Formats: sequence, structure tokens, C-alpha cells
Amino acid sequence: MPTSLPAVRAPENPIITPAMVAPSRPDLEVVGVFNPAAVRHEGDIVLLLRVAEAPRGLDAGEVAAPVYDSDSGRLEVRRWERGAPDVDTSDPRVIVADGRAWLTSISHLRVARSVDGIQFDIEPTPALSAATRYETFGVEDARITPIDGTYWVNYTSVSPHGIATALASTPDFASFERHGIIFPPNNRDVTIFPERIDGHYIALHRPMPAGVGEPAIWSASSIDLLAWGDHRLVATARPSDWEDTKIGGGAVPFRVRVDGQDAWLAVYHGVSGSPHVYSLGALLLDGDDPSRVIARSREPILRPEAPYEQNGFFGGVVFTCGVVADGDRVRIYYGAADGVTAVAELSLAEILAGLGEP
Repeated sequence: MPTSLPAVRAPENPIITPAMVAPSRPDLEVVGVFNPAAVRHEGDIVLLLRVAEAPRGLDAGEVAAPVYDSDSGRLEVRRWERGAPDVDTSDPRVIVADGRAWLTSISHLRVARSVDGIQFDIEPTPALSAATRYETFGVEDARITPIDGTYWVNYTSVSPHGIATALASTPDFASFERHGIIFPPNNRDVTIFPERIDGHYIALHRPMPAGVGEPAIWSASSIDLLAWGDHRLVATARPSDWEDTKIGGGAVPFRVRVDGQDAWLAVYHGVSGSPHVYSLGALLLDGDDPSRVIARSREPILRPEAPYEQNGFFGGVVFTCGVVADGDRVRIYYGAADGVTAVAELSLAEILAGLGEP
């Protein structure tokens, strides 16, 4: 079992649970609230929560999937007979029926605000929910990047066409403008850097090859945040007991100073084991060329240890989309077991001291 850095989990953890979140409509129930983006805004810590909802009131003999119909502009609930010969429900997250896979829940993004970073006021209605043909199965796992007074929100867009990454923006988290798909299927875990480098925007992303290749972290650049090119391989899974299966991006990278040089610190996730266990590590990236890894966590900075991390809808998972760094204090907001939201604090100095060869 790998060791990890001494993270201080909030005694209030989990800080947000499904019972704290109002459903978006009466025939749905909130079954998960997790993987929040995080940023400071006007003195508050703002989260964009992934809120997963499933149909309520099902009969024992049926299963159902909530689906956004882009033609009608409405959310519908598809139903099937449980145990029917052509209906596979072996995975609690997915129903295979009518020749395709359907998700048993649909996610939207919800704003939550806090003064102390622990007690959050959660808005009663979604901030961003399914609205296009590329979001039939919902929107998930946002990241927030502040650039020049605008908050850029990239998020996972899920549909029968695949898993893509879309972009939106907001000045205040009260209204949002959508900008469409920026990375086509299958691609997720995108994190956009909070400043231009040599005149270009930079992002990390995680293509999901099938058949040949493996999920790995890549970089890309853009002049307008919409069209991305100059793709470069950044980091792959490596032989270890915590990240030998796959890796992917986590929170938006932030600037650090190491040995008198500017660099970027990116918290990412690594997966190992069967069933899969998700842990967090850190990449130290070159300040002028973030596609170049300078150093990398030898052991995870956070791994699933607490009961709410080990047990839940998908146990053995800590997964972050949002970090708030203040001096030596790095506050990581994360989803635990794909069901609840938690927070842990780590020392930046200890994270840097735990880095080794790239």
C-alpha cells in the first residue's frame, strides 16, 4: 500500500452531501454531488459542483435513464423492464438497452459559495445543464480558470456521440455564455492555465484512445481558447502501486517558485488496482514550456483512506477538479467515492519535497 503526504482532512467532511442539494425537478433525486471546480471570487470560495440526479419512484421491476432530448429541449426519462433479455444492468452506472448504453443518472453544474471554504450556500437551481445534442447524457466535472477578469469554465459533455469537452464563460457566476465543443470525443480532464504563455493559451487534456495507445496527459495551445493545436505528450502512467493503469488531469495548474525559478504545479489523478483506486499526485511543469515535466510525485499526495472515500457509489476514489492555493496552504476540493464532496489541506512545501524524477 503506498504512503501519501500528511493531508489534513476537514473534520466536517464530507462537506457537501446529496441530502444538502435540492433536486432540479420533483421527479428526480440527487444521488451524488462531487468533483467540484473551485476558485476565489470577491472574497468567497466558489464551487461548481457536479450534481448527479436519477429518476425517483421507480417500480422494483424497472430501470430508467434520464436523457436530454435536444429536439424538444426537455429532459425525458426512458424506462425498461429489469431483467429483460436485451437489458444489461450489471454496471450500476450504465444501462445497456436498445443497442446502446444509457447512463442511470444525469449531471448538471451547480454554484456553491462560502466565506470559510467549509460551510457552503448551494444555489437551488442548476447553473449549467444539458442544452445541446452533445450533452444528451449531461454535463460533468468542470474546471474554472480566471483570465483577465473572466472565468472560463470547461466541462465534460456526454452524449451518444462520445465524451467531449465544452467551454463556457462567466463574469460573476450569475450568467454563463456557452462557446461550444473545444476538444471532440473522446477527450476529458481538460485544465486551462490561468495566463497566456508566449502569447498563447495552454491547456492539459486527456485523449482516450481505444485499441492502440493508453490514456495520458497531453498539452495543447490556442490563440483564442476555441481552436487548439500544437499537441504534445506530457506524462503517461508509470510502473508504481498507485498510477500504473492510467492518469489524467485534475485541478487548474498554479504558479510556484522553485529554486529561484518560476514553474507550474498541476495536481492530477492516477489509477491503479482492480477494482480501480483513484489517488492524487502532482506534476511540476516548466514555467515557460508546460509540456515539459520537471518533477513528479513519488507517492500520492492524497489517496482514498477515509470511510467516505473508500465506500460509496464508486468506492476507492479521490478525484479533484479544483484547488485553492494560498501561500504554503493548498486546499484541495475533491469528489469522494463519486458521491460526496470533501476538502483537504496540504503544505505546498511538503508537496514539492515529495517530488522526484519526472
